[in-house]
Amino acid sequence: MRFKKEISCGCIIIKNNKILLVYEKRRNFWGLPKGHVEQGESEEETALREVREEVGLDVEIDKTKRYTLNYIINNEIDKTSVFYIAKPKNEDIKIQESEIGNIKWCSFEEAVELLTFEDWKQMLKIAIINYKKGENIC
Repeated sequence: MRFKKEISCGCIIIKNNKILLVYEKRRNFWGLPKGHVEQGESEEETALREVREEVGLDVEIDKTKRYTLNYIINNEIDKTSVFYIAKPKNEDIKIQESEIGNIKWCSFEEAVELLTFEDWKQMLKIAIINYKKGENIC
């Protein structure tokens, strides 16, 4: 069976040892800000644009801290989601109300618990371990 391939990019935004989670109201789950790559965009450009669109933040990403998830959606789509560790450059959160139902700054432990999908939890645990080792920009 051939699956349609999709790539989304976003950020693990960390500020004061808290992670910003978003509640995607269309699919009813807690996750990280992300969205589809548009034609001609790099992964980094997509991540920056999607964070700005979904939560209104400009962020500084660390291109060397790249985490990926691969999963199948509805037995149709082979999805790759790419996330970069990032820190906010501003504090003016403005939710994209058409997609995001809520946001929450969470402790590392709470963020892992609140994420809806197990593979996201495992990816975030690895990112947090690296962050705590000081291998980050935040």
